[in-house]
Amino acid sequence: MSYPSVTRRKFLQSATLSVAGAAIIPLNSKFSFAGTAAPTVAPLDEFEYGQVAVTSELHKAQLEHCVSVLMGLNEDSLLKPMRQMGGQPAPGADLGGWYNYDPNYDYRTFDAGFAPAATFGQWVSALARAYAISGSPELRAKVLRLNQLYAATISDGFYAKNRFPAYCYDKLTCGLIDSQRWASDRDAFAILQRTTDTALRNMPDHAVEHGQSWRPGTDVSYTWDESYTVPENQFLAYQRGAGDRYKELGVRYLNDKFFAPLADGENSLAGKHAYSHVNALSSAMQAYLTLGSEMHLRAAKNAFDMLLAQSFATGGWGPDEQLRATDSDDVYASLTGTHSSFETPCGSYAHFKITRYLLRVTRDSRYGDSMERVMYNTVLGAKPLEADGHAFYYSDYNFDGHKIYSNHGFPCCSGTLPQVATDYGINSYLRDDQGVYVNLYIPSSLRWQQNGTNVSLTQKGSYPSDGIVEFEFALSKPTHFAVNLRIPAWADGASVSINGKRMTTPPVAGTFASLTREWKNGDRVSLELPMKMRLEAINPRRPDTVALLRGPVVLFPIAPPSQAITRHQLLSATDAGGCKWQVQTASVPMTMLPFIAINDEQYSTYLKVSG
Repeated sequence: MSYPSVTRRKFLQSATLSVAGAAIIPLNSKFSFAGTAAPTVAPLDEFEYGQVAVTSELHKAQLEHCVSVLMGLNEDSLLKPMRQMGGQPAPGADLGGWYNYDPNYDYRTFDAGFAPAATFGQWVSALARAYAISGSPELRAKVLRLNQLYAATISDGFYAKNRFPAYCYDKLTCGLIDSQRWASDRDAFAILQRTTDTALRNMPDHAVEHGQSWRPGTDVSYTWDESYTVPENQFLAYQRGAGDRYKELGVRYLNDKFFAPLADGENSLAGKHAYSHVNALSSAMQAYLTLGSEMHLRAAKNAFDMLLAQSFATGGWGPDEQLRATDSDDVYASLTGTHSSFETPCGSYAHFKITRYLLRVTRDSRYGDSMERVMYNTVLGAKPLEADGHAFYYSDYNFDGHKIYSNHGFPCCSGTLPQVATDYGINSYLRDDQGVYVNLYIPSSLRWQQNGTNVSLTQKGSYPSDGIVEFEFALSKPTHFAVNLRIPAWADGASVSINGKRMTTPPVAGTFASLTREWKNGDRVSLELPMKMRLEAINPRRPDTVALLRGPVVLFPIAPPSQAITRHQLLSATDAGGCKWQVQTASVPMTMLPFIAINDEQYSTYLKVSG
């Protein structure tokens, strides 16, 4: 079944031409948020990709499939748009979809040719990260070869003929700095310098919002670029040694007309394009980490609270790719008004980055809770990327929901899904001088040095199918450090056992439980999280429209019955085996499935309840 598609660009067109939602969305709604003071401790550090081995079959399969697709793409096809736009010979077949270059492209179709070569840098980034995870020589060779082939195409024509020069430059920057760091490409920074010199001649000299024209003589689609997302990767390039110019560029492209109101608690999110503005929050976090700017940290923290207040129970946000006011009924209305509920791979990538930044800086476990919710209820259940360009774009939270592929080949979400899949490992663990923080409960192993001692941690279990997570430690010698376990806010009554002995002081939900001791080879930890059923309303004004959750997982009704169902019936759902849950209604049992188990079934996310 297919539905009318409201793509990113269709939303942007309507927003540009009609200032969508301005009559009903208060753009400067005031909010008051606690806890915006600057942290007093150093940020947590990330582990390197190669230090974490994810053994979860579901997570591994998504990564391996994405890498297989990328490795199989024809290299002449990958380079063809850039060669064509630079006036060079361009052999090979068109890759298809948005990736193509069509000099006669009509922006009103939003079809093939919309964003030529826009995902190239993201794919190189994903391959570089995948090499760091696996150590496969073939992956590294592919990265180095693609970068050299790309370097020969660098031209003003690519940017001058492109609707999205800043967008493309940002993704190319990401691919090159990841190639330098994770695939040891010694030429990457030199290629980045040439890329930057060329791109800057064809970009605005500061951040420009959607709908603001800066290229005379072009149609409205040329106002849809995303220059306000550029600073994050510029600051990262500076931090990784590419040069001071990238720090200066990061500062130049910070969109403080967006961040300053957020820092003061004003909702400047409402009415904005969803993915790109949540992605821009990572630039605010990099401004804090690179420049020490407390204003940008406040902006990111306040914005994230505003985002949570307008999110679905799945953790997704931005129906029709538009952020909403937290005090509006727009998200509720979207349950019948659209099937384009959450731009899943792109939105998840942005969500994982901002939650990882905020968790590192604040050590607040709720950011890990949010990351986990988005992972299990959205992107981990995405349809797989296909070699012909079919890509999963939207999660559908309509009362009549289905999983379908995008109508467009190789859309933007085909670029972010491989990056998401490479990052599950580094999202799972963080560290400081005192020890390790376990953020995600994914079967995996971690290797690091603590106080000069070689340590490995192996995580096992079937979470979130059940609430028991097991850890085993291997150490070259006994050493003293802390193991901090995230206790989700919903996990009242959690317990921790060390070597079979339960801790007498139970952990507190909504915090990290710190286990500080001298660890020895063979030590074991067992974490038990009570997986209770609970209901979450779409918003406080609609208490009768609820989603059923068990732990971090939303259970989706499959072909829900038309008759009324009670809260008690939902909360009494029973395990039917094989990821299925059953709810006894007045007539026939109703099946409930997690998002990762849904294929082609019709489903709903929310139900109307009585009682």
